[in-house]
Amino acid sequence: MNLDLVYPMAAMVLLTFLVLVKMFRARVRAVKTGEADASYYKTYQEGGEPREAAQVSRHLINLFESPTLFYAACIAGMVTGQNAGVLIVLAWAYVALRIIHAYIHTGSNKLQPRVGAYFTSWLVLLGMWGVLVFGVATGQ
Repeated sequence: MNLDLVYPMAAMVLLTFLVLVKMFRARVRAVKTGEADASYYKTYQEGGEPREAAQVSRHLINLFESPTLFYAACIAGMVTGQNAGVLIVLAWAYVALRIIHAYIHTGSNKLQPRVGAYFTSWLVLLGMWGVLVFGVATGQ
């Protein structure tokens, strides 16, 4: 069994961890500077957090949305044997686009390039699933 899709999956896990660290640091900084009250983080209902912390927090949540379909595609590719060539290239392209999206979303947050990276990552993800379904349907 070829397990090469583990590497792009591990890269996505690392990206998620790095965004988690960035979020934690932004929240700690917000509390230390008085931009947010620590009690806000008990229930997330009273008060609020500054834009930078909220922006990174929102991105972390985003990394548990469509990337779950990426992980599923990678696992399905390994289980069905549809995990060579095009699928591996698409998986790495997805990771690269998600890194670009994370860089933009947790940094400048400029909407047009952010949406472009996000939408393109979805096209790549759909391509991965297309390759998987075609490969399984044709017995390749």
